Amino acid sequence: MNARRHTVLLVTLLVAVGLSAGGRLAPALAQKPLKIGVLTPLSPPGDAAAGQFIVRGAKMAADDVNARGGVLGRKVELVVEDDSGTPEKGSAGLRKLATQDQVVAVVGQFHSSVTAAVQVLAEQFQVPLFLTQASAKSLTEKHLTYTFRTHVIDTDRVVMWNRWIKERGFKRVAIIAENTDYGVGLAEDTKKLLPGAVPGAELKSIIFDRAVVDFTPQLLEIKNWKPDVLLNVGIGTPVYLISKQAYDVGLSPAVPMLISYDAPARAEYWKNLGDKGTFASFIVYYHPTMKLPPRGDGFRRKYIEQFKEEPIYGAFNAYAQVWLVADAVNAAKSDKPEDVVKALLAGKFEGWNGTISFTRGEGPYWQQWTPPMLLVQYTKTDMPFTEAKIIYPPEFKTGEWMPAGR
Repeated sequence: MNARRHTVLLVTLLVAVGLSAGGRLAPALAQKPLKIGVLTPLSPPGDAAAGQFIVRGAKMAADDVNARGGVLGRKVELVVEDDSGTPEKGSAGLRKLATQDQVVAVVGQFHSSVTAAVQVLAEQFQVPLFLTQASAKSLTEKHLTYTFRTHVIDTDRVVMWNRWIKERGFKRVAIIAENTDYGVGLAEDTKKLLPGAVPGAELKSIIFDRAVVDFTPQLLEIKNWKPDVLLNVGIGTPVYLISKQAYDVGLSPAVPMLISYDAPARAEYWKNLGDKGTFASFIVYYHPTMKLPPRGDGFRRKYIEQFKEEPIYGAFNAYAQVWLVADAVNAAKSDKPEDVVKALLAGKFEGWNGTISFTRGEGPYWQQWTPPMLLVQYTKTDMPFTEAKIIYPPEFKTGEWMPAGR
């Protein structure tokens, strides 16, 4: 009896030590979660709306990974940091994620100028860094071990709009771009590549400080130059200010405007601009008419059910990147940085719109995977993104480009 009583007492003590009041394994005995950082703009001067969509996608991926048993039996835990679209805050965020939170990888990079600072620290701390929408070519031209991108490269963006400019017969091209790695890089690439792509073309380039709120002088200068097309290379608030003030000075929509990224796909576009945003064309990487593989389609359905709207590309890409980290850790059977990098380079992974694989290509095509790039247009006020027609490239067209007043 005494032996039995001692056994029962021992078991009771072990259960008391090993279980918390809620009946779960106490932290000391449970496996540590696999932490993934999300470093993205969530406040000005960064594009805070973009960051919010990125966080949405990342959180949905973490939930899905955990619903399928986690990674190597460990629960995925996200640690979200706001980089505010500035290199200083981005650097502080990466340092915290790497040293204090000890994340296995970081996703969510949006602003190229922030990424340029952050990736130096990622290399130092050996943390795989995933570029969600940072597109400056210099970021992957450095051939860093821990930088991976699943987004377009700006030079390819310029090649695309040059082809469209040639197709439309435009000769006088104006570009107004912010003084960041993204804006300056696009302006320089356009200056370099436009003459060869569009013989006889002329370019007027204006670079602005991202803190500017009144673009009237610059836009009047462009208007007096009489361009055939205006390339709007603002990010966040400036993209809307340029669009609104170009309308106010009588520049647009008489002069066609091409917005350099997919901000107009958001509901906030029409709230900010109303009829002043009509007839704008813009570049996107996802369109609701695209046929998606199971992972992307499943995400889209859940997103619509949860948020009652179509997902934005940044949410798609962040969702895929969190899965990419989880799949790479599973493939490596290790969360060590060098093992994760090897797995990423050796494997093929399911993305939101196809198979993702990385190679160490030349120039900016180092550890780079590129999604599709499409040019779409709004032709009436409050037009839902689902109804926007793809006007370029020809193989994906669902409608024709329309000038204002047609």
